[in-house]
Amino acid sequence: MLPSRRNRSYAAEWDPQDGVLIAWPHAGTDWAYMLDEVTACYVEMARAILEDDERLVIVAPDAEDVRNALGKDVDWSRIEIVELPTNDTWVRDYGPITVYHDGGMALADFTFNAWGMKFAADCDNLVSSRLHGKGIFHLPMLNCRDLVLEGGSIETDGNGTVMTTTCCLTAPNRNDTLDRNQLESELLQRLGCDKMVWVDHGELTGDDTDGHIDTLARFAPGGVILYTGCDDPEDEHFAPLMQMEQDLKGLTDADGNHYHLIKLPLPDACYDEISRLPATYANFLITNHQVLVPIYGQPENDVKACELIGQAFPGRQIVGIDCRPLICQHGSLHCATMQLPKGALTVNR
Repeated sequence: MLPSRRNRSYAAEWDPQDGVLIAWPHAGTDWAYMLDEVTACYVEMARAILEDDERLVIVAPDAEDVRNALGKDVDWSRIEIVELPTNDTWVRDYGPITVYHDGGMALADFTFNAWGMKFAADCDNLVSSRLHGKGIFHLPMLNCRDLVLEGGSIETDGNGTVMTTTCCLTAPNRNDTLDRNQLESELLQRLGCDKMVWVDHGELTGDDTDGHIDTLARFAPGGVILYTGCDDPEDEHFAPLMQMEQDLKGLTDADGNHYHLIKLPLPDACYDEISRLPATYANFLITNHQVLVPIYGQPENDVKACELIGQAFPGRQIVGIDCRPLICQHGSLHCATMQLPKGALTVNR
């Protein structure tokens, strides 16, 4: 039995941050066919983060590409470009995960195998350790590379509880040698948490992560869960998301309290030339004084989602970021970013 950690200071995503880590799109990624369009999205995202007086760490194989894209009218004193090779830009899943360790915070480096070895990950899997080796991080880094874990597959309420989806964490080609109970025990120990809650239903069509929680349900302060809903019985997501809603209603925190639920709208169906894309409003990014919300050129849904997210984060400015380019590669705003807690970054570099 793990000792209780509920009275400790654990970094929820809404706690103070030093900055945000992103990985810049380039011609060697799957973005090559729409590089200008997705670069414009990254510029918008980067500028919004900088507006919140946060630092921005950008991983890119060519720093000059980033400088040219961002231009001269940004605060370059708060931007650090680290030249590293990357396979892709979904830094949420291969960036360092904040954990509670030895009475304080640390950054954990888990193995990233591209969502169960679906894609190449030889470069992305080394990004966290390489950043640590370059002295970017002030916090200690823990070697957790005997386990596969993606940042988008877990959520913490900041009070000892971790939320995840059964379909992702028990999917093949991640941690096949561990059963669910063994995996839960290992992850609670590594993350420094007391309780894991499993969401057994819900997955978005087009999501190739096997159902990351950050596309479906997110914690907010005060025991709140914002989740993706569906009100259209004709939509293919209606039944699984209704089942997920029932799962969420049954969840309790480490103190036995039920969460307050806020249902976000499901964006109208978005498609590429072949199939439906996993558009979701749950994939928002929390910064120090803002919440950046993915929007999809759907005024009614976009406004409603921003209003609901604003209710869950009073006092923070809600900023919409057009993420229609991002969902073309089956991710969105949260997937493309990783927050770095206060004290994580080395100062005076």
